[in-house]
Amino acid sequence: MLFNSFEFAIFLPIVFLLYWFVFDYALSKCKRQLLWQNLFVVVASYIFYGWWDWRFLILIAITTLLSFLSGIGIEYAPTQRGKKAVMIANIIINLGILGVYKYYDFFATQFARLFGIESDFLLLHLILPVGISFYTFQALSYSIDVYRKQIQPTHDIVAFTAFLSFFPQLVAGPIERATNLLPQFQKKRTFDYATAVDGMRQILWGLFKKIVVADNCATYVDTVFADISSQSGSTLLLAAVLFTFQIYGDFSGYSDIAIGTAKLFGIKLMRNFNVPYFSRDIAEFWRRWHISLTSWFKDYVYIPLGGSRMGAKKTLRNLFLVWLLTGIWHGANWTFIAWGLYFF
Repeated sequence: MLFNSFEFAIFLPIVFLLYWFVFDYALSKCKRQLLWQNLFVVVASYIFYGWWDWRFLILIAITTLLSFLSGIGIEYAPTQRGKKAVMIANIIINLGILGVYKYYDFFATQFARLFGIESDFLLLHLILPVGISFYTFQALSYSIDVYRKQIQPTHDIVAFTAFLSFFPQLVAGPIERATNLLPQFQKKRTFDYATAVDGMRQILWGLFKKIVVADNCATYVDTVFADISSQSGSTLLLAAVLFTFQIYGDFSGYSDIAIGTAKLFGIKLMRNFNVPYFSRDIAEFWRRWHISLTSWFKDYVYIPLGGSRMGAKKTLRNLFLVWLLTGIWHGANWTFIAWGLYFF
């Protein structure tokens, strides 16, 4: 279900009305109102996610259960070594699921080419689940933050499931941290008119960037890029410039819709774009573009490796690994790897 689809235009008002006028107002005197409120979020989110393919729900349910149990396992493990083992096990399993679905066929194809063998019998031809990279990274950050004692593990599986599957940011981010999002599902939300109005404004702004800016740029860009050999230099240059507006309008527009939609439900998501094209240099650009992803790699890869505190050689190594992984995260293709290495 896309944000700019007819289905979502029907889905959102229905969920909004049920959320506030049934699971808030009608159950206001119920002792377990928060549980029902979160349970409704989970049901709505699973309907939203399962709209593409109900089989995707199995994977997100597995990731949710494993990550939830990993938090409890870290809490009750008797030794620091045991806590670390639980965290690492959750990381390996979830990255393994992501790797099989997103990267296995790519690397199997490269292996077959390297050794000159037929690749068809090696390939799994799996459908890539929508948003799997986003919710996997969100799940990993929970286990890591619990291990680091930056957040207490939750024993409320409904609140945790709502945190990991919250539909506005499920398929395109922002990649939320448990330290910000999970506590919001552990306390009762109340309707705030001003916040809802602000959310609607942000949704409309996001739709403008997506439909008016990005989609119209895409019409020209796709036509030019489909046959670059017959285009003039000025035409290619214009298409390249319009592509920068297209990709920004597309991605930041989706983020704005996600953040605005979350506000309608009393949830605050992190900012994902901060006028990146006004950056003074490329380093500042990456602090302003897809902030949730770049900050994730900084906090969970770059800094644990030593960051820039261990000399020039190790700093270069750390930057190389971060940008290589960033490229791979974006897609299973040599072009994405080359893209990551270019920014390194």
